[in-house]
Amino acid sequence: MSRVRSIGLSLLLFVAMVSVWEAGVRILAVPQFILPAPSKIAEALWRGLASGVYFEHLYYTLVSTVLGFLLGSTLGFSLGTGVALSRKFEFFLYPYIVMFQSLPKIALAPLIVIWFGLGLSSKVINAALVAFFPLLVNTIVGLRSADEDRVSLMRSLAASERQIFWMLRLPNSLPFVMAGLDVAMIFALIGAIVGEFVGAKHGLGMLIQSMNFTMDVSGQFSVLLILSIVGLILNRCISLIRKRVLFWDPSEKERTEA
Repeated sequence: MSRVRSIGLSLLLFVAMVSVWEAGVRILAVPQFILPAPSKIAEALWRGLASGVYFEHLYYTLVSTVLGFLLGSTLGFSLGTGVALSRKFEFFLYPYIVMFQSLPKIALAPLIVIWFGLGLSSKVINAALVAFFPLLVNTIVGLRSADEDRVSLMRSLAASERQIFWMLRLPNSLPFVMAGLDVAMIFALIGAIVGEFVGAKHGLGMLIQSMNFTMDVSGQFSVLLILSIVGLILNRCISLIRKRVLFWDPSEKERTEA
């Protein structure tokens, strides 16, 4: 019942916010090109969905986001594992990774478009670059958080480093890795949209840019609404995977009960 009550309160809060927004725009006579009313945004959303334009661009953005997330997560986990388990690897490579990550991705996006074109490749790479660092850091922290007493105990029992990794370090790092995946998924969506802002033939980011040129603010808000819902759904997908993977973790059990 508490979960149903929480969902009901969230819906009531949403309805109240939208009602205040609608009333405020109408009472204050705010121009539509500055802040459209929720009813106008709903109309623009319906037009876009009915015409099928939003679905076409949404598909392109989702493909870019998911592929970028998979690529960035794979690189982040692989390099994070190397840095966490090898001091030489960390000494030679990690400073360059940090230096590259400090570069603003918005500044790199035009170069990526020049190198890889206006197609899907540039959006996937841009999303991967943004998504890869959170998982890299969380993987390093997670693998190094293993109890050294347990590591010493396994070594005293003649366990190999590979056995220590699979039986102790990796299971211990999974809560950190899953937290990194939560952030990486949202960052991948942001990276894909930034890439579409800079240059694209399809995608919701490109659609926002074209609406900006025509001063279709209601349409822009409707696309932003779609993006927020997409971000929420992607986050829920990672949460479901987290529950499956971390069924043994006490903190995950507490979250599920809450």
